[in-house]
Amino acid sequence: MRLYVGNLSFSTEEAQLEALFATVGQVESVHLVRDRETGRSRGFGFVEMPDPAAGRAACETFNEREFEGRRLTVNEARPQERRGGFSDRPRGGGGGGRGGRRESRW
Repeated sequence: MRLYVGNLSFSTEEAQLEALFATVGQVESVHLVRDRETGRSRGFGFVEMPDPAAGRAACETFNEREFEGRRLTVNEARPQERRGGFSDRPRGGGGGGRGGRRESRW
């Protein structure tokens, strides 16, 4: 079961989150989402637990619980929504055949 964990302190590390969730069951993986530019935590992440019962227990135990000075949001992660990107843009007609440059006739 994949869990979303939000409202984390920016100083929280994966090992701390793993230790917290391990109190209710086996933790398969922990992934904190980080800013690409700075590497700093963005304040949320995902915890995977192989046992769905332990995942539900983690939601009940840790949702709205204070951890490192912040009140956590913990729930079952939803599948990632598809964002609009290059593949969602309509294809075709982009302009004239000269690439925006004019030929000189002089």
